Amino acid sequence: MKAVFLDMATFSDDIELPAPKGISDYVTYDDTPQEDALIIERCQDADIIFVNKVQISAAVIAKLPKLKLIQLTATGINNVDKQACDEHNVTLYNVAGYAVKSVPEHTFMLMLNAMRAGIYYHQKVVDGTWRDDGSFCLLDVSLIDLEDKTLGIIGVGTIGKRVTDIARAFGMTVLWAEHQGKEPRNSDYSAFDEVLASCDVISLHCPLNEQTQHLINKETLAKMNKQPLLVNVARGGIVDSQALTEAVNSEQIIGYASDVFEVEPITSDDPLLTLKDHPRVIFSPHNAWGSKSAQIKLWQILSKQVSEFVAIAS
Repeated sequence: MKAVFLDMATFSDDIELPAPKGISDYVTYDDTPQEDALIIERCQDADIIFVNKVQISAAVIAKLPKLKLIQLTATGINNVDKQACDEHNVTLYNVAGYAVKSVPEHTFMLMLNAMRAGIYYHQKVVDGTWRDDGSFCLLDVSLIDLEDKTLGIIGVGTIGKRVTDIARAFGMTVLWAEHQGKEPRNSDYSAFDEVLASCDVISLHCPLNEQTQHLINKETLAKMNKQPLLVNVARGGIVDSQALTEAVNSEQIIGYASDVFEVEPITSDDPLLTLKDHPRVIFSPHNAWGSKSAQIKLWQILSKQVSEFVAIAS
């Protein structure tokens, strides 16, 4: 079978990505522009497409009669038209469970940097501010400990539960948010609005769908009584960027730490970029998933399921 990888450069250069067993023809591209005609040209003879972030539309799927499998190199499937896959008998696979260490650790990297103004103070060391001040330390922005703080988790899957474990090791109290507008399913969960109102830090780990699109908006931000730090390692579209920017500037919330954005790469007119010098704002370029061990594990999981698919389909 022939497999085409459309955006191999979404992995690190030092990660080996060999063809899974059963693939006899393996064609890779570092990246593929978002042009249907080009995607169709590159995949015309493909039985399998490997793709991370390139959008695979219904029009593309309809023009690829040999296509049997679209294998995402990620967990989210928003970039592939699932209905078109069903209509054309194309199997759609994603990869789950590869970043259960990488994403939680990245969550706390963002959280700690924001709570302790890490980037802000780094800059004061390297730009001469500390030297010019002459004091033995700088403390113009307060350092906030995690211990004894309350962390609210929105999205309690494998990653959310791992974040829970780490938070408790820091001495934090953890509240799991029930879905918005729903009664808590059991005593492990708290009402959504209660979590918003009572937490010092709120961390997003939920998928992006119709229910979570702009879940964090002007109205929900107004319910955050304790001026929390908001951490987003889920999807950019869960947060209304304009409302979030206004909330930081008005001190409704203390800061924002995010790995994800509504448009990626982030556009120059994204209002979040106006917060770039805020001491409790830190951004990373959607790489929370991508520790070296996580990338290796992802490819191992992918290779196994592709090989099993080929063995059955051949």
